[in-house]
Amino acid sequence: MLDLTGYVSPGPDEGAWVLTVLREAVARSGAREVHAHVESFDGVLSPPGFAAVVLLDESHLSAHCYSDRGWLAIDCFTCGGTNAEGIVDDVLSAFTSQMPDLVVQQRAVMNRFLHPEEG
Repeated sequence: MLDLTGYVSPGPDEGAWVLTVLREAVARSGAREVHAHVESFDGVLSPPGFAAVVLLDESHLSAHCYSDRGWLAIDCFTCGGTNAEGIVDDVLSAFTSQMPDLVVQQRAVMNRFLHPEEG
């Protein structure tokens, strides 16, 4: 999980740009994309921004942004041998190349599926 501040919209179609960044990171990781979608928020019912998700065979990669506040949250959960941290590093690199003033406020790695292996 990654929480960023200092997000600045890269243009009028920011959600589509972010979804492209997410999809490209997934493709480079070797994970299998099964669906991708972005939903833009115009500020009427919720703050301006977007939510973008790439569903993976292995789980998901998502981005949620309140662009007027400069907040961007990235979540990546994977199962099996897919490296979620590598995907997040790739996404962060793409964002910071466009927005050098982004600040990582929080980064957390969580182990999943901690139950005993069945036999």
